[in-house]
Amino acid sequence: MFLLQIAVVVLVVLAATAAVVLQASRDALREGRRASVVAAQSFAAAPGVSAALRSPDPTAVLQPRAEEARKKAGVDFIVVMNTKGIRYTYPYPQEIGKKFVGTIGPALQGRTVVEQAGGPPLPTGDGTAVQAVVPVTDARGSVVGLVSAGITVRNVAMLWTPQLPIIFAAGVAALGVAATGTTLVARRLLRQTRGLAPLELARLYEHHDAVLHAVREGVLITGEDGRLLLANDEARRLLGLPEDAQGRHVAELGLPERMTRLLMSCDAVTDEVVLAQDRLLAVNKRPTFPDADHAGSVVTLRDTTELATVSGRAEVALGQLKLLYEAGVRIGTTLDVERTARELAEVAAPRFADVVMVDLVDAVTRGWEPTAEGWRHLRRTAVAGDRRTLPLYPEGQVITFSPDTPQMRALREGRGVLEADLRQARAWREQDPERARRALDLGLRSLVTVPLRARGVPLGLAHFYRTDRSPAFEPEDVAFAEELAARAAVALDNARRFTREHAMTVTLQRSLLPRGQPEQDALEVAWRYLPSEAGVGGDWFDVIPMPGSRVALVMGDVVGHGLHAAATMGRLRTAVHNFSTLDLPVDEVLGNLDDLVVRLDNEKRDGSAPDGQQAEWVTGATCLYAIYDPVTGICTMARAGHPCPMVVNPDGTVTRPEVPASPPLGLGSYPIETAELHLPEGSQLVLFTDGLVKQAGRDIDDGLDRLSRALACTEERTAEETCQAVIDELKPARLCDDIALLTARARRVPPSCVAEWAVPPDTAAVPSARAECRKVLEGWGLEEEATTTELILSELVTNAIRYGSPPVTVRLLYGHCLICEVSDGSSTSPRLRRAANTDEGGRGLFLVAQFAERWGTRYTSHGKVIWAEQLVHDGASGPMSQLPVDVLLEQFGDPAL
Repeated sequence: MFLLQIAVVVLVVLAATAAVVLQASRDALREGRRASVVAAQSFAAAPGVSAALRSPDPTAVLQPRAEEARKKAGVDFIVVMNTKGIRYTYPYPQEIGKKFVGTIGPALQGRTVVEQAGGPPLPTGDGTAVQAVVPVTDARGSVVGLVSAGITVRNVAMLWTPQLPIIFAAGVAALGVAATGTTLVARRLLRQTRGLAPLELARLYEHHDAVLHAVREGVLITGEDGRLLLANDEARRLLGLPEDAQGRHVAELGLPERMTRLLMSCDAVTDEVVLAQDRLLAVNKRPTFPDADHAGSVVTLRDTTELATVSGRAEVALGQLKLLYEAGVRIGTTLDVERTARELAEVAAPRFADVVMVDLVDAVTRGWEPTAEGWRHLRRTAVAGDRRTLPLYPEGQVITFSPDTPQMRALREGRGVLEADLRQARAWREQDPERARRALDLGLRSLVTVPLRARGVPLGLAHFYRTDRSPAFEPEDVAFAEELAARAAVALDNARRFTREHAMTVTLQRSLLPRGQPEQDALEVAWRYLPSEAGVGGDWFDVIPMPGSRVALVMGDVVGHGLHAAATMGRLRTAVHNFSTLDLPVDEVLGNLDDLVVRLDNEKRDGSAPDGQQAEWVTGATCLYAIYDPVTGICTMARAGHPCPMVVNPDGTVTRPEVPASPPLGLGSYPIETAELHLPEGSQLVLFTDGLVKQAGRDIDDGLDRLSRALACTEERTAEETCQAVIDELKPARLCDDIALLTARARRVPPSCVAEWAVPPDTAAVPSARAECRKVLEGWGLEEEATTTELILSELVTNAIRYGSPPVTVRLLYGHCLICEVSDGSSTSPRLRRAANTDEGGRGLFLVAQFAERWGTRYTSHGKVIWAEQLVHDGASGPMSQLPVDVLLEQFGDPAL
């Protein structure tokens, strides 16, 4: 209310100020117009003005008189001008002789002009607010000049400024009165409400009202005149009070005489038993305000007739509660669907039923989402109890129930179905007459079948049977069976969802890891991946063929387990593939990967995580990236927080190369150092994650020593055999973390499959380069590929000579494919472009792209290398090897291409 009063006062003050300003402005404007006209007309009619205008120097005569008249008249300026608007007088002499700013046309015709306009600077401010222009006439009535007088805006504003303090003082006084009134009212409210806020008062009333009507004890409040002031729902039920009982006198309610007398008396009563409507009520009565002279009474009523019935059922309820507690402890101990179903059957038999069977929808056992089409086909998953003499369906059998059976009714209706006497259950007997007859002969008596539902979806059925050695099921048992099934259904659904998510995660991770070995000549590769028992994690590896017969090896580890770790692993693996496609150095690949991890974590830090879920960070992931060149035998590698690899030399010795350590990914701003290793032919490079050597209760150095011993004396083993030997030796009994292992046996490109020569930086040397190329290919037995390779080589060499810089070198590599490389000293990257019909060049790289399987550019410390690969199997050197060059050029010049 105080804030509302402040707002009202502020609005009133603003409105009053605006009204005063507007009124003062109108008055000032009207007064300014009048004063301007009077001053201008008085000066124009002054003696000697007309003669002075005809004098040789009007300014010398009129300027002093105009200034004197301006000061006496109280205006801001008096300007005398000729009929062309040229000033003869002005408060500032430098403005004399300039064009008058205003309208003079009507004044030249003898009329007076009053207007609002701006003009040159004045002593009292810039520009004029009101100015009047009048003509100066001679004795014959001819206009010989003009006079203008005016008042500035600043002078007009001075008229309303003195009134503002009065308005503001009135506003402050109003605020003071409002504050005083609000303080007095607030103090009174605090005393009345005992310091409680309005929301607290409303909530207190709601709580008291809810408790009053929720208790299983009748409450009556009577006034000192004997009228009923309040009765809760239980009191109305126990006494049978009418709807309009509240407010009426106790004697008018039709209560038993003893009850009426007790309610109207002033004496306190403690546990007095009164008969009312076949109920024995224990009555307690106390005064509402014990310290007051005149006060009403509070009466409580408790029904004692139900105590015997309640105590009779207490033992049964206690047994069911114990069974439910045991079910909560024993059911759902694992996330296995079949095990959870078996736990339900074992808990219920024999304490609740003699035989318990659990049938699940077949899709649930596989972790799939159940559908309505699968309801009729249920798989017998668990059986418990006395089943030795009963003809039951065996576990694992798929059962198809007919639509009228109690089982299908329970599924359709979503509630338990009771068959107290199976001999009268016709639909149950017709499901399998022979099996049902034998079961009845052996003493099967009654059945309760309840659906197993979670999130409103049926997962299966639980069947509870009793034989003639136990009492038949009663309707109360159905509610207990439903409660027991509901608890088990939650555990079953959790197990089903875990099975599904685990299968999805495993499938996702398997799809993200390499499915087969890529075709390459540099390394003989083998790998192993073992997921942990906690679920799949983020360990990953990759083998990436690169230009020039090189191969990149990657081993990484993402923090955590589950779907997030698998998805993050896929993102990092894809990023490494993209970075390797650019043929970046190993340190730049890890640097870019580090930047990617930082950006991923920044996205989570900005609040992209779902509500109620904690963001899972990527920082801490590790990676080792290595590139092996089979021509030189050099392996360049770098690592970010990842364990060092091991090298098994051809003589069987095991070494750990000193690869400089860098922080894990995501920390940023740290340089990444590289190391170069020379791998002799036949040596093995072993990459692994820490799950292989780091185990609970064992130091990591001990794990590394065990790995070294497992790798020793494996010089005669293949990469596959080495992998298996390491896993057999180091695989722990319980996998607490993922294990990824990659072994690569180094190969070398034979010198006979490598040809390299220099080309002079002159286009005249291109024919000799082609001739040398043909000679090399004939030596390799690739005469059919010679024409295509010569074309590719000719275009690449021509590009290097024209647009690159010396030295220009050609290298041919022959393996599973034919690689042609042209290097030069320039870092300018060529690009594929479309040549116009009239262009003589611009089609070289287009021809290379069409005839080669793939081509690209990689940069070195001395320039760049342009490479092109061709397939050599079946005599085909590329996807367009049979396309004539002339046809190709014609299509390239076709605008529709």
